[in-house]
Amino acid sequence: MWGHLIRRFFASLRPGGPKAADDEWARSHLLPAEAKLWRRMSNPDRRHAAAVARDVERSLGHEATRPVLAAALLHDVGKIESGLRTYSRVIAALCGMVVGREQARAWMRSTGFTRRVGMYLLHPELGGDLLAMAGSDPLTVAWTREHHKPADQWTISPELAKVLKDCDDD
Repeated sequence: MWGHLIRRFFASLRPGGPKAADDEWARSHLLPAEAKLWRRMSNPDRRHAAAVARDVERSLGHEATRPVLAAALLHDVGKIESGLRTYSRVIAALCGMVVGREQARAWMRSTGFTRRVGMYLLHPELGGDLLAMAGSDPLTVAWTREHHKPADQWTISPELAKVLKDCDDD
C-alpha cells in the first residue's frame, strides 16, 4: 500500500492534466453528466484515472464495457467534494490510517479543514452519490462506492472488481 501511495504523491506533483489524447479517449467513454464530473476532477486525479482505465482496458479487452471504463475513470470523483490538494491529502490520508471511517463521519459533521478531511476520507461514498445523481450505470456507482472496501464486501463481479482494484493499486 505504501508504495502505491508514495508513487501517487510524486506523480501528483507533476503539473497538467492527462495528455489530450487520453482526455479525449476518457470523455468518449463517459455520459454527458459524467463528463462534467470528470472535468471537475483535479489534474493529478484525471491523469491517474486515465491510466487506471487504460490498464483496465488492456486487462479486459472486449469485456471493458463503457460502465466498467467509467468506473475506472471516475472511481475517485468524490475527492472533488473535499477541495483538498496534494499536501492536504497527505495529511488526510495519514489521519485516516489512524482514526478510521467512523471518525471521518464525525469530522464530516464539523466545519473547516476537519470537515474537508472527513469528506476526503469518505470520497467513495460521496462519489457514488454524485454518480447516482448523474444517472451513471449501477456498476459504475457500485464500484466507486466500493473501491476501498475489502473484497468480501464487493457487490460487482469479483473477477471484474479484482481487475479494477489491481489496476488502481499498481
